[in-house]
Amino acid sequence: MKARIPSQPNRNEMMMKIQKMQEDMQRVQEEVENAEYSASAGGGAVEVTVSGKHEILSIKMQPDVVDPEDIDMLEDLLMASLNEAIRKANDTMEREMGSVTGGLNIPGMGGLF
Repeated sequence: MKARIPSQPNRNEMMMKIQKMQEDMQRVQEEVENAEYSASAGGGAVEVTVSGKHEILSIKMQPDVVDPEDIDMLEDLLMASLNEAIRKANDTMEREMGSVTGGLNIPGMGGLF
């Protein structure tokens, strides 16, 4: 009885799949970087919008949150909303890249997330 050896995957087919994955990853990265992510703090007192590149696009504040006697609160609200908006951008990048790579951990791609 002869043992069956599984056939080797076609090298060209594998290279085409890798190239398609790279193209999909590039497309997803561009889409996520061009998208906008918003977050608010203080029940909507401060709202921040960032791009997927972590650039601040806008900051909106309710007039009553600007209290010269309580600058610390305004700073805390800004930090909280900025951090949340950036977290949303990062989470989206990780989720979208994971859907393209099938969850594979590809060396050298860590800088994208």
